[in-house]
Amino acid sequence: MGYPDRPGWLRYIQRTPYSDGVLYGSPTVENVGKPTIIEITAYNRRTFETARHNLIINIMSAEDFPLPYQAEFFIRNMNVEEMLASEVLGDFLGAVKNVWQPERLNAINITSALDRGGRVPLPINDMKEGVYVMVGADVPFSSCLREVENPQNQLRCSQEMEPVITCDKKFRTQFHIDWCKISLVDNTKQVSTFQEVIRGEGILPDGGEYKPPSDTLKSRDYYSDFLITLAVPSAIALVLFLILAYIMCCRREGVIQLVHHSAIQKSTKELRDMSKNREIAWPLSTLPVFHPVTGEIVPPLHTDSYDNTSMPLMQTQQNLPHQTQIPQQQTAGKWYS
Repeated sequence: MGYPDRPGWLRYIQRTPYSDGVLYGSPTVENVGKPTIIEITAYNRRTFETARHNLIINIMSAEDFPLPYQAEFFIRNMNVEEMLASEVLGDFLGAVKNVWQPERLNAINITSALDRGGRVPLPINDMKEGVYVMVGADVPFSSCLREVENPQNQLRCSQEMEPVITCDKKFRTQFHIDWCKISLVDNTKQVSTFQEVIRGEGILPDGGEYKPPSDTLKSRDYYSDFLITLAVPSAIALVLFLILAYIMCCRREGVIQLVHHSAIQKSTKELRDMSKNREIAWPLSTLPVFHPVTGEIVPPLHTDSYDNTSMPLMQTQQNLPHQTQIPQQQTAGKWYS
């Protein structure tokens, strides 16, 4: 009440819009003695009728109920809202009590595995996210709980194998406990972290109060630094630009190819001009021949001024002038001119 959100130690979970919502968490020492008022506002989904209720949480100090021996279990087949149910939590505390045999046993903290960095399980085979349950007692740990600390079980846990725990069968019927993740805390043997500083080598003497530097500091000229910062990269960029311009404009392969192509064109034109002016021998078909009947000399088929570049070497008899038919022998022995 009076704040935009819940306290930092209080969590809320509701799986589906139609399932029960659960408030859970463990307050810290700073919240002891301060009543926490949770203002709950609800509305009807059909009629939108609203209702308000104030939940008052009184936080008491744990020093009145000392539980120095604490054990945290990781239950893999439970979700946090399932574990918070009074009957399920009662069954778990009963199983722990049978193993531990304490005079007083209470649940100290219940945390979802997702809040400890766990991954969301796959939605197959009804897999659970897991829940951490810390319980506290007033007597030392039993021999069964101490079995997780022996070297054989530590080696099996390092090899991702199940450790051998004699009292696991008392939990197996309802709770699947990961014994490699169990932690045992004995607050009676905790040593104070405060250590007196022994002066010696490497320890500076006390210099008194800290004196900050004076406000009147000498000004520094950054003009030379500015020029160096700009001049050096600019000079390097200019040199690279000139090299690139020389390569692109003066050493291009296209210019060499154009000059070579022009030289070939010029040579080809000279060869064509020379071929037109040279004298070549006429083919035999163009030389003077004798007429087969009269014996007269027939002038050549083409004159010297005739362009023979497009003339075929052989011509059909229909195109020849002064063509004379030669008599042919027939099958009946008769001759026809």
